[in-house]
Amino acid sequence: MTLEIITSDALTPFRHGFFTRRGGASSGVFEGLNCGTGSSDQHEAVAINRSRVAAAMEVPLDNLMGVHQIHSADVITVTEPSPDKPKADGLVTATPGVALSVLSADCQPVLFADADAGVIGATHAGWKGALGGVLEATLDAMEALGATRENTHAVIGPSISQRAYEVGPEFFEDFIAQDPSFARFFVQGEGDRYLFDLPALGLYRLRTAGVGHAEWTHHCTYADPDRFYSYRRTTHNKEADYGRLIAAITLGAPA
Repeated sequence: MTLEIITSDALTPFRHGFFTRRGGASSGVFEGLNCGTGSSDQHEAVAINRSRVAAAMEVPLDNLMGVHQIHSADVITVTEPSPDKPKADGLVTATPGVALSVLSADCQPVLFADADAGVIGATHAGWKGALGGVLEATLDAMEALGATRENTHAVIGPSISQRAYEVGPEFFEDFIAQDPSFARFFVQGEGDRYLFDLPALGLYRLRTAGVGHAEWTHHCTYADPDRFYSYRRTTHNKEADYGRLIAAITLGAPA
């Protein structure tokens, strides 16, 4: 099966994609394109999957850069290919020949591009990271490389949607304590439960930060098991582990 790659016109002319689980070598609960080296999947299968992603990005596997994601607001700047995976949740670069990537399984994968400046970024933004400022930190790091916010486009890839993201009252209260206006991201669920709109939070933070364009692809990871991995769906199904989707972007080959 060939790879399925979701793209956005907003990120042209750069090669990029939000990869679904289709076209991978993993099996069992990981069936498909599991790119999570931290999962309990067979290492050989994950390596094959990552090689296929690198090939789709037209970069060597060693140039597919990622980070050890920790739900933080930390962002690194990539200047050259490196085997290191520092603890962070965002990457930016102005270096052709590398591809920036992040993993997700309900959290928001966000790809950034300033085509005029030749600067790109990739960010993993769950609710902790989004609330903690990882999206804004990515924009700051891109600006340090010459990007401008008004010329930067940001696209949120497949993420858990509001109808599938049930949370408790403590979660709601923590958000409201930070900013009462954050009530806009919640609707009442059953009993004392709420339904939380993670992509809406991401779009709000991006637009408030001044990006020139922000969008969500409107793909829900929870609702489409054939195409996407989902941590929450795995938990509800009492499965032992889950795969990780990958999103990547590259400036292309060096001139």
